[in-house]
Formats: sequence, structure tokens, C-alpha cells
Amino acid sequence: MDLKLCSSLLFFWAFFSVSLAPTVEIGCSWPPLGLETIGPWGVPFLNTVILVTSGLTLTWAHHAMIEGNRKDTTMGLVLTIALAAVFTALQGLEYAHAPFTIADGVYGSTFYLATGFHGFHVFVGTLFLIVCLIRHLKYHFTREHHLGFEFAAWYWHFVDVVWLFLFVAVYWWGNA
Repeated sequence: MDLKLCSSLLFFWAFFSVSLAPTVEIGCSWPPLGLETIGPWGVPFLNTVILVTSGLTLTWAHHAMIEGNRKDTTMGLVLTIALAAVFTALQGLEYAHAPFTIADGVYGSTFYLATGFHGFHVFVGTLFLIVCLIRHLKYHFTREHHLGFEFAAWYWHFVDVVWLFLFVAVYWWGNA
């Protein structure tokens, strides 16, 4: 199994392990007693909408590339990169205003490890997409030959799906 996938699964395992069977040290409840959490329907939901939309704009760019429509390919990639930047900025804003830190016990550590690891992958995916945009503008891709773009798109869609799981597990269910 891929090391990156394995470590992602371990972060989720840690979260589910402590949330499904909270110990007496954290008050036998999840989230731990006295800890204020981040609700799902503010910035996390907005970030979910942003990432799902970025998946749509990237799919638009891909279809435009296959059709040979350079203008729409460029627009789709630019929009996807812009949405990725907004997601990253909002995630940073959420961290800056969170009512807990990574040092606040098991909740803080599992929250920040899971969401931070995802944020790192968003950053890497954004770099991939920027490289694809530059290559597209330099005519490195054609309708038939754009495998690098497809790899970046698959990576981005995987990051989207992981966020949906994070949103449901950590923000929505984990705060219930």
C-alpha cells in the first residue's frame, strides 16, 4: 500500500478510535468535555462547496482540452487554481481562529493532523495545476497528448473525495 495513503488512513483510524470509544481521560465523550469545536456549517461547508466546484471547473478544463478548446481549458484551469487558493486561505483563517490548538489533547492533534495533511495535499495539487497551466500556455499539451494534465486531474479529484470524507467524519459527525 502506498505510504501516503497508509498515513492518511492512520489519521482517520486515530480519529475514529478515540471518537468511537472515548476514554475517561477525555470525559468519556466526544468531542472531549469542555472543548469548543468548529461547527460544520460555516467555513468547513464553504470549503466543501469550493472544492466540489474546483472539481467541476477542472473537469470543464479537461473536456475543453480534449475538444481542442484552448480558451476554455485556460479558463477552467485558472478558475480551479483560484478556487484552490481560496480554499487554502480559508483553511488558514479557520486555523487562526480555531478555539483549540494541536496541543489541546487528542481532539486537537487528530483534527490538525487530518486537516493539515489534507491541506498539504491541496497545496501540492495546486502546484501540479499551476505547472499544467504553464505547460498548456506553452502548447505542451494537445488533444491527444496530455497525460500530465490527466494525472494532475486525478490527483485533484482524489483530494476532493478525501475532503468530503473529512467534512463528514471530522466536522459534521465528529461534532455531533
